Amino acid sequence: MGTIKQVIKRDGALVDFTPQRISNAIYRAAVAVGGRDRERAEWLGAQVVKTLEAQHTGSEPPHIEEIQDIVEKVLIENGHARVAKAYILYRNERALRRTAHRQLGILNSDNIPWQKIWHVLDWAVDHGLNTVEGLNARMARGEFNDIIIESEAAYAEDLENAANGILERQQEIKVVIVCGPSSSGKTTTTLKLEERLSRHGMRFVALNVDNYFFDLSMHPKDEFGDYDFETPQALDMALISQQLSQLVAGEEVQIPYYDFKTGQRSHKTTPMKLGPGDVLLIDSLHGLYPPMTESVAPERKFKVYLEPLLQMKGSNGKYVRWTDIRLIRRMLRDAAFRAYDPRMTLTHWHYVRSSELRHIIPNNPTADYIVNSAMPYELPIYAAKLGASFAQWAVEFKDDPLRQDAWSRAVRVHDLMKAVTPQPDDSPIPGDSVIREFIGNSTLKYH
Repeated sequence: MGTIKQVIKRDGALVDFTPQRISNAIYRAAVAVGGRDRERAEWLGAQVVKTLEAQHTGSEPPHIEEIQDIVEKVLIENGHARVAKAYILYRNERALRRTAHRQLGILNSDNIPWQKIWHVLDWAVDHGLNTVEGLNARMARGEFNDIIIESEAAYAEDLENAANGILERQQEIKVVIVCGPSSSGKTTTTLKLEERLSRHGMRFVALNVDNYFFDLSMHPKDEFGDYDFETPQALDMALISQQLSQLVAGEEVQIPYYDFKTGQRSHKTTPMKLGPGDVLLIDSLHGLYPPMTESVAPERKFKVYLEPLLQMKGSNGKYVRWTDIRLIRRMLRDAAFRAYDPRMTLTHWHYVRSSELRHIIPNNPTADYIVNSAMPYELPIYAAKLGASFAQWAVEFKDDPLRQDAWSRAVRVHDLMKAVTPQPDDSPIPGDSVIREFIGNSTLKYH
């Protein structure tokens, strides 16, 4: 008899340990990739049990997640990479389903683009980038440049698919919208989409919705004196919708001008009218927010949603949070281009997150195409640039009752950064990469 008698389930319950379930799971994964060697599955299962017993010599039962981690390790170490991939994908599919079930009645699970996430995860497993450990291992082998090339190629494929979707409806579309939460890479994606589509004869006219901000005096402040620019209510949605309808109908409108220095909408306006073949191009946080474009018929719009949908587990076994990637991106961009202290970006992030959960993410199911803007190689770059800062903030905000949101985010990102091998040299990153939008030295001309 083995030394392990019980296992801790995900809900904390104790159940009897059944080694046969391990070999059965391995065999199912093998069958998924065309294997039928049950004896080999039994042998591999025995190796998992042997490793598990060596790690647990005390009275504390192992957790189910720990057992599954060992299964992945044993499969890979014994040359069964394809079986390991099938097992990882199946395991993560079950995890996604559990998350969806937990969210029923709390958050509409349709807000999460499961099919897209599955595709991204599949890519990550194929490239050995579904864990921080795998990322570090590839870097240790001198493959950082290869990771950049592979990541950029995946993003380019997404852009090409989005462009092809627009071209298929070229004759009817009058408005192309690029939307996503803060620091998802909208500006770069918009420019690259425009470049691709222009090669096919499409002509674009950009509409800058920042000019539709209400006067700053109309914005409330919090106890720290911060304005909330993240909410769609900061924009004159009624005027945007009205002028979009007029532009699509071929009418001329007077586009307002917002002066960010004074915080007021100026009396100065700019005339705009679409030519017969012109298409409006909108890059906006709130491009999917219904009131913005409700005056334009659905068949006249193509909506692209993007977010860094990274599928990578940290050293704690949990997936890296997309919001943390975007927080780091915005910190770097704010510091580089807006002379804004990254610490202030962190303390303001609760506004960003609150607004996007209410007004941006719930609308992503209405998108025509979803682009993944995550680059696995960006984590090592960020670890070098901001790792020490997050360590400092994790201490600074610990006992500040008004900054608990900033503290919890700082602690989480600090723990992630500690596990990532830092890469101080960002020179291999292409000049037109979406990451250059945040770290600087882009070869693209941002308007």
